[in-house]
Amino acid sequence: MIEDYLHDVLGEVADFDGGSVADYIELLAEADPDPLAAALCTLDGTVYSAGLRPGDDELEFSIQSISKPFVYAQALQELGADEVIKTVGMEPSGEKFNELSLDGDTNRPMNPMINAGAIATTQLINGEDSGVEDRTERIREFLSRLAGRELAIDRRLVESEYQSTDRNFALAHMLRNYGVIQAEAQDAVRSYIHQCSIMVTTRDLAAMAATLANGGRQPVTRERILDVDVARQTQAVMSSAGMYNAAGRWMVTVGIPAKSGVAGGVLGTLPGQIGLAAFSPRLDSSGNSFRGVQVFQRLSRDMGLHLMAAEPRGRSAVRFITDKDDTTVVGLQGDIGFSAAERLWRTINRHEGLLERVRLDFTRVEGSNPIGRRMLLEGINRLRDQGHVVEVDDPDDVIPRARRDNARFEAMGDTSAEHQLLNQDPHSYDEDFDMGED
Repeated sequence: MIEDYLHDVLGEVADFDGGSVADYIELLAEADPDPLAAALCTLDGTVYSAGLRPGDDELEFSIQSISKPFVYAQALQELGADEVIKTVGMEPSGEKFNELSLDGDTNRPMNPMINAGAIATTQLINGEDSGVEDRTERIREFLSRLAGRELAIDRRLVESEYQSTDRNFALAHMLRNYGVIQAEAQDAVRSYIHQCSIMVTTRDLAAMAATLANGGRQPVTRERILDVDVARQTQAVMSSAGMYNAAGRWMVTVGIPAKSGVAGGVLGTLPGQIGLAAFSPRLDSSGNSFRGVQVFQRLSRDMGLHLMAAEPRGRSAVRFITDKDDTTVVGLQGDIGFSAAERLWRTINRHEGLLERVRLDFTRVEGSNPIGRRMLLEGINRLRDQGHVVEVDDPDDVIPRARRDNARFEAMGDTSAEHQLLNQDPHSYDEDFDMGED
């Protein structure tokens, strides 16, 4: 059901035709502009994904600037925050990602999410006197652990980017002039380009995001990769600077820590709950994926992800599950949103010998949001399709009676205002969200 929901979201934004692929790097300029994918990774390692076309969610693309928060986390983990802060700050710059600017008082880059800060951070890995190959291999290995599989560097892309990186050379020379970096400018930039040329999928990014959201533990492999405070600091910096000069508007409309890359990837974290990712190569005027931004807006709105929203979060939705006479009884509790509903149905599906009759007890459920209700109803649909007789004890009408009796509003169409909000014309959605011209 979650993949079906993601397909619906992708279908809603598919007709957005704004933006264009990055054209300042030859291989990126040749990229197919049409792929569109989204993925979610829960903190227990379940990955859900969908592509507009078959295979879009498994398509590899270069990580580009999405590598920045992870290499920053690697530096924090290796050296500690006190050492890293001597090289790069934590304040939002309010400028484009490749601006030739430093903090006026310290001459440090403002944060590790802009190119100057990323170059300064990268040359900290494996020691400032490390060779390029040793440093980039250490970064590749680290990002592979975050993704839960071996990632590769696209060597053709490295050479393509190297031919168009004069601005990054200027940044590196400026950093070296002020003593911020000790490495040779050429080595610092080449290390950074290798880092950006690591290939990932949308599913990889969701798992990497979930590692941050999970306090540094990779949810699929269960490996402890980062300390909790490192994951927290990385997400805090992402929240203020990850989307460059659109970071403020992003936090208003989406409201989660995020990072974008010029190959079209977007990554987001909801601390303590979920990692998210989207991929679409066409970029807006701020260098963020045009359709990827729209995907995140919808996920945030539907799923109640905004950090500033008063969405109840916390305990498991399943109070108990037991077989009584000829009925499997499932007791629910709390507030039902995406995470709670997802765990609920996985718990039910894992229950051995689910009986023909299933009763869902909502007496201790306090509320639900639109995506939670949608998933509850779709789950009821599926149980009935499997031959179960489903009863719902819902005295407070958490799910309105007409819907739960029919339990087909997603398949048959629903005229309610809530369902229209979830499925309205994408061109009318958030019309006031406009990145504008730089």
